[in-house]
Amino acid sequence: MKRKCFIFLFLTFYLIGFAQNKKIDTANMLCSYVYEYLTDTLSGEQQRKEDLLYLQIGAECSKCYSYYTYQCDSLMASPNGDKLWDSFLAEAVGKGLKGKQLHNAIPHRRMSATIYKNYPQGKITVTDFLLGQYYLYEDALNSQEWNIESDSMKVVLGHECQKATCSFRGRKWTAWFALDVPVSDGPLKFCGLPGLIMEVYDRGKQYYFCINGMQQVSATPITFGILDKDFKHFQKTDRKDFLLSKYRYLRNQNSINEASTGISLGSVDEALKYDLIEKE
Repeated sequence: MKRKCFIFLFLTFYLIGFAQNKKIDTANMLCSYVYEYLTDTLSGEQQRKEDLLYLQIGAECSKCYSYYTYQCDSLMASPNGDKLWDSFLAEAVGKGLKGKQLHNAIPHRRMSATIYKNYPQGKITVTDFLLGQYYLYEDALNSQEWNIESDSMKVVLGHECQKATCSFRGRKWTAWFALDVPVSDGPLKFCGLPGLIMEVYDRGKQYYFCINGMQQVSATPITFGILDKDFKHFQKTDRKDFLLSKYRYLRNQNSINEASTGISLGSVDEALKYDLIEKE
């Protein structure tokens, strides 16, 4: 518990109130991306997990989030959310599912961050969840310095794409963007190219994003806020403080879990076998 308290005290924050989700723009395009990542980036063991990200693009801003996390949060925010979740669990257990199969069969949160580009104007806002609290921090927009390679081309989702590379916060990234989709956006914080980023990955593909759907939409609100009915505010911090706290939590999560549940998940070295997507 001391470690848990230390992590909370490490974050410098103040409260930002949002009683409910508010509309900040209207989406005219919806893209979906397969997001694959290693849960063990240090030992070399290939243990991959998968998420599905949605990117809503409007005239003024965009929003990128995990569909599965949104699905889970929406379920739990519904009037009978707890009972519905229990019914999914009971059904999965009744089928004899265990371990990873059981985990994947019930609604559960995956990527917890939501990224708002150009909100506020000229900046990125990131909301995230850690240790029972929602946090918010601002980041720089268009912070990747891309090198475009005009002689490298490939087709992604039926669109001819051009290659670009950059070094961004401790990782070397390769992106493929579509010139025929003149939207300077992409998954997570990636943007700043003269076309929609269709595929992007770091060296070694520890983190990999690839578009698998794109459609024009209308009258679809882009909202900002918290779905969880038990929370009415974010605690504001800054990027480096939050990521360092998240790293320390991941490093010590076995001790925290053991203190709260009495169940050991292994040593500290076993608990942390990967690093964050942003190393710097």
